[in-house]
Amino acid sequence: MRFMSRTFHLACALLLATAATPLHAAKADRILIVVSGEGRDQGKTRPGYEFDELSQAWLIFQANGFAIDVASPQGGAVEADRYNPQQPFNAALLADTETTRMLAATRRTDQVKAEDYAAIYVVGGKGAMFDLPRDTALTTLLGDAYERGVVIGAVCHGPAALADVRLRDGTPLVQGKALTGFTNEEEAIFGKRWAKEFPWLLEDRLRARGAHWQEAPLMMAKVVVDGRLVTGQNPYSTPGVADAIIRATGRTPVSRTPWRDELTMGLAAQVRAGDVGAAATALATDGRRYHVDLLGMLGYYQAQAATRDEDVRHALQLMQLALPYMQQPELKLGAAEAHLRLGEREQARSLVRQVLAGKPDMAEAKALLQRIDG
Repeated sequence: MRFMSRTFHLACALLLATAATPLHAAKADRILIVVSGEGRDQGKTRPGYEFDELSQAWLIFQANGFAIDVASPQGGAVEADRYNPQQPFNAALLADTETTRMLAATRRTDQVKAEDYAAIYVVGGKGAMFDLPRDTALTTLLGDAYERGVVIGAVCHGPAALADVRLRDGTPLVQGKALTGFTNEEEAIFGKRWAKEFPWLLEDRLRARGAHWQEAPLMMAKVVVDGRLVTGQNPYSTPGVADAIIRATGRTPVSRTPWRDELTMGLAAQVRAGDVGAAATALATDGRRYHVDLLGMLGYYQAQAATRDEDVRHALQLMQLALPYMQQPELKLGAAEAHLRLGEREQARSLVRQVLAGKPDMAEAKALLQRIDG
């Protein structure tokens, strides 16, 4: 009896130890990346996935010791929307023949098992709004994975895959969870071609499912972590999402050199926080580290979306940072428009006249000057 008792207690101890161990611990070295297979003709015929969101996360996962599998709803080759292959992160991934082989022969989502992964990361891109939500195998996989303790991450339109995922008790996975994704505001500016064909807008759907939606200003990087659920608002959130996924698996991300766009979005955040001087100094000291055109475009589109004077001012500050380095007349007109909205007619007039000095027949500049003087 004493032997049986000792055996029983030992078995109980082993069971308790097993229960205390994260369910994904046995597969803590592998991450599944899910991409849309909708894409055709680099997004011209049908929208696909965002290669930047794939490559940046992939490289970060690899650097932290994870092996990677790739899956899509139908399996086989997948096509990204048009992207810049010269970007360092894209060039690095394209140079890896094993990676390109995997993208040419992705696994079907009904052929992978949740227990094989420490995390599942869903790449965004407008194609994700079409094939990912209707893929019942993916919906089941994500629900099973979350129940098993797997980390779930998604960026940009990637959270569309979460919209109809339910847990065993029937509760929507996103209900009561803090998360983010591509916003209605961003869709209104950048989604004009395909958004009218979406089954629903991402923000609307996730809010309707009970998610606690969070968002940053237009196209600013934002990562939301709620336990084992990690989401990012837009493509510029990708590195932060990948790092957060690493942390959620229990590891500390290895140190790395931020990419140029990351540094640039950091400057934009500084400006938003009121530290315009430091951002200007950084550009003047070593402008090559930053993507100045990105700052200018960010300010230009944020001004279009702005409804409050405060937001117009922030957008104008970004454009003003970029103006010394960018010659595009559209940026000067955007800044002039922002000045006009803030009641600063002289500053607006000065910028428009600079444009007309070089392009005296530019209709947009003439029309804006009439508004200023009217």
